[in-house]
Amino acid sequence: MKTLVICSGGLDSVSLAHKVAAEHDLIGLISFDYGQRHRKELDFAARAATRLGVPHDLIDMRQIGAHLSGSALTDDVDVPDGHYAEDTMKITVVPNRNAIMLAIAFGIAAAKQADAVATAVHGGDHFIYPDCRPGFTQAFEAMQAHALDGYASVRLYTPFVHEPKSAIVSEGARHNTPFADTWSCYKGGEVHCGRCGTCVERREAFHLAGVSDPTVYADPEFWRAAVEGR
Repeated sequence: MKTLVICSGGLDSVSLAHKVAAEHDLIGLISFDYGQRHRKELDFAARAATRLGVPHDLIDMRQIGAHLSGSALTDDVDVPDGHYAEDTMKITVVPNRNAIMLAIAFGIAAAKQADAVATAVHGGDHFIYPDCRPGFTQAFEAMQAHALDGYASVRLYTPFVHEPKSAIVSEGARHNTPFADTWSCYKGGEVHCGRCGTCVERREAFHLAGVSDPTVYADPEFWRAAVEGR
C-alpha cells in the first residue's frame, strides 16, 4: 500500500511514519505550517523524512491559519497547564484543521497515485477534538471517495483511531522510533515544558506503556499531580 503520512513531527505521527515504513510502502511525509506557535515541530518532521529516506512536503497554510483564530496554538493565548481531560484544553482546538489538512493530503496523494493517506489521530483525542473521532474519519473517507470517483482510489489509514496514546508508544518502540527526536510540547521552548496537556499526556503514555521516556522536560514530575487531579 503506497502511503503518504501526515507528519507533524510529534510522537504520534513520527511513530506512524515508522510503522508505515516497516509495514507498507511509505512514499513521503507531508507537514503543514498553519502558523502554529510551536512550529519547531516541523523540523522534527523533516528529520524523520530524511531518516526514513522519503520526500518531505511542507505545505504553507499560514494565510489560512491566520483566519482560524481563537486557539492557544495560533494566537497570543496562554497554553494551559494540566491534563488533556480538563475542559481548559479546548482552547487548543484549531477549527476544522484536520479536515483542511486531509483534503490537501488526499489531493496530493491522488496526484502521486498513492493508495492511502495515513494520519495518527488516536482515541485520547476524541473528547476534545471532533475532527479526530471515528465518525469524522469515516465520513471524510466516504466524502473523498465521491470527490475522487473515477480519478483515484485513496483510503484513509488511521491505525490508532481507537487506541490510547500508550499504545502508540508501544507500537513506536516496536518499530524503533527515536522518541527523543520528536516534539510534542505546545509551548515550543528549548525543551518540553512538562506541564501543558500534550506534555502530560506524553509522559503518562510512556509510563502506561512501560517504555523508558527519553524526553527532557523542564518540569519532569508535574504530570503525576496532573493525572491524579484530573
